[in-house]
Amino acid sequence: MYNIVIKNVENKYEYNELIKVFLRPDQFESFTEAEFAEKETRDDAELIIINEDGFSEKNPIKREIFQKLLPLTDQNPPAWGILTGVRPVKLTGELFGRLGSEEAVRKELRGFYFVNEEKTQLLLDTWNYQQKVLGPPPDGGVGVYIGIPFCPTRCLYCSFTSNQKGPEEIQRYLEALFTEIRYCGLRMKETGLWPESIYIGGGTPTTLDEHQLDALLTEVKAHMDLSRCKEFTVEAGRPDTITYEKLEVIKKHGVDRISINPQSMKERTLELIGRSHKPGDIVQAFQKASWCEIPMVNADVIAGLQEETVEDFRDTMERLIKLDATNITVHTLAVKRASRLIEEDPDYAYRQGELVADMLKEGVKLLEEAGYRPYYLYRQKHMAGSFENVGYCKGDTPCIYNIRIMEEQQTIIALGAGGISKVYFPEENRLERVPNVSNYEIYIERLDEMLDRKENNLFKEVTTC
Repeated sequence: MYNIVIKNVENKYEYNELIKVFLRPDQFESFTEAEFAEKETRDDAELIIINEDGFSEKNPIKREIFQKLLPLTDQNPPAWGILTGVRPVKLTGELFGRLGSEEAVRKELRGFYFVNEEKTQLLLDTWNYQQKVLGPPPDGGVGVYIGIPFCPTRCLYCSFTSNQKGPEEIQRYLEALFTEIRYCGLRMKETGLWPESIYIGGGTPTTLDEHQLDALLTEVKAHMDLSRCKEFTVEAGRPDTITYEKLEVIKKHGVDRISINPQSMKERTLELIGRSHKPGDIVQAFQKASWCEIPMVNADVIAGLQEETVEDFRDTMERLIKLDATNITVHTLAVKRASRLIEEDPDYAYRQGELVADMLKEGVKLLEEAGYRPYYLYRQKHMAGSFENVGYCKGDTPCIYNIRIMEEQQTIIALGAGGISKVYFPEENRLERVPNVSNYEIYIERLDEMLDRKENNLFKEVTTC
């Protein structure tokens, strides 16, 4: 047991994520200097003092944590060094802006942030590719996110806003959502904003029946100017929700990208995580998308699911590559506090690090051999092995919305329960969050308040810029 005292800081929690890369939560307790001074009893825990030099910046403190805790473990140095944030590719871009050359950026990532060579190269490749195929956001172009907070079942690891409700309750939500779509579409036109990308996510949007889905897409097309829209995505993640009728509706409305998210192609795994489909359903979903001529299909997989081996993960990757998914996003399992998995097995993620490392290595090898390349990357808290999520694309087919949401240089207008709009102020390189409530019933009740929030904190801000 360790008592870790961090001097000259008021918030110890922003350092705990790095500490947990080295030590399990039951192996340490962290304190600010003031908290430790008030500690009533002294136990037998080993004392580690951090920041005796009194640094006020975070990175020197993180470097010291890294250097002092690394000898306490028998593991290899953490691949991501002192980086604990969600957006390391964004940091890479900022380093390019400040340092100017790839070699200088590489040196900074390796020498200052302690990122290993493999992850450094991944960051450089991803950032360079994004600049090549996409570049900066266009003037007036925004991302539009529309949330459908319903799923057929709740997965074991899930912490997203998702509800299991019948058609009547879903319809009640849609009527409120349509009001927000009409309002935002009008105000976007009045303020000179237009959707560069539209992303309908969830939950699982294809939980809607074909008539509800048709009504939703009709509202979007009627009230938003799609003349310059480069990308229109509908998540159809659960194969058991995909029908010919829904795919025909999607195709009819000009949607060019869907997701079919198996997470695994092992039937036992699907049972364990609470999925109601089988591997054969995934194959059929891809066939339906092909027959309905949906141009691009993304598939999500998760490394580190219960009872899976490297061989199981390899089989999943090989089968998805054979299905010719346009994009494949490889997620590392993140065990969130609100998930059922952490209730059942709080230590699960801490046991998976080495296994996940081998899975990710195998996945990258297979994807590269099949002609896929990384196009976006992000990290989360509570990830097994403290690794990353990476989206790979075949050909130049990256998801624009995914890149923009991670680079944080574009306004995102998020509609529906749980949607968090982000207003970008380029002169200050600053984002302001404008959240909707996450509970769909409260969203319906307080819809006028949600519209007022957008008017006062988004559309009026655009007008005054």
